[in-house]
Amino acid sequence: MAAHPPLRISVLGRGAWGGTLAALWQRQGHRLRCWSRRDGGDPAALLDDADLVVVAVSMAGVGPLAAALAPGWPASLPLLSCSKGIDLACLTTASRIWLQHGLRAPMLVLSGPNLAAELARDLPAASVLASSAAAVAADLQARLSGHTLRLYTNDDPVGTEVAGALKNVIALAAGLCDGLQLGANARAALLTRGLAEMGVVLEGLGGSPASLYGLAGLGDLLATATSPLSRNYRCGLLLAEGLGLEAAAEHIGATVEGPRTARAALALAGPRGWSLPVCEQVVAVLDGRRTPPEAARALMERQLRAEALPSQPWPPA
Repeated sequence: MAAHPPLRISVLGRGAWGGTLAALWQRQGHRLRCWSRRDGGDPAALLDDADLVVVAVSMAGVGPLAAALAPGWPASLPLLSCSKGIDLACLTTASRIWLQHGLRAPMLVLSGPNLAAELARDLPAASVLASSAAAVAADLQARLSGHTLRLYTNDDPVGTEVAGALKNVIALAAGLCDGLQLGANARAALLTRGLAEMGVVLEGLGGSPASLYGLAGLGDLLATATSPLSRNYRCGLLLAEGLGLEAAAEHIGATVEGPRTARAALALAGPRGWSLPVCEQVVAVLDGRRTPPEAARALMERQLRAEALPSQPWPPA
């Protein structure tokens, strides 16, 4: 890859994901500054003299941060959003929250099959930079890609974010499935129908169906729904053992976005008539209205129907 001058990157959010990205790009030779709510201080100070700001806070932290920073954000300073989920209060994704608060700078989204623990070990991975600002995305693709992280681009930030959010719900369901020892057939069926369910929300919110089959959709689902490194998958395993959500989250010791995203997806689905049976059963387990075996049985006993698939899955080669 051609050499590029190092970037001055500010990372807002120093959890597992933000810290991993900061360390990775620092190893590439970029100059990093980091902020987290735990450390205190004014995050606005990190906007000065930065070439790129990476926001990797949990979904619960996006709204307050956007309200504080978006009005004064420099118009030429790109924002790379790495927060995955659908906000339960405003029922939208992280990038749209920033836009709702008046951001006028180039906005990009990073998503893909990127388990933080593997990236921290310099194992190879790929991800996608999604943005309507094609030139900015192409420049950052060239400058942030490295020997262990290969970046692609697309022009569908909405679809990329929705896929990255909903896959956490399906990963949680996959953990429940494996925790109940339902077998490979059941897991394969769950992931296939879960992918179609992700497509319902993705298309409903204006995303491109093609993104469902890219790195942020199928790619992220395959990694997150099959690996014990995934918080959402581990949460499902613990729920299958009989733990409640609060106890499971405490055991994991980090934010698990799947439960909030499942509730947000159902809140979106209700007035729109979307059918999201996996989300429905996940929330029923989280609320204690069904045990994990009862939820599995409810999915198997649903009314028989034709196999519905998202439209136009693949873009032209």
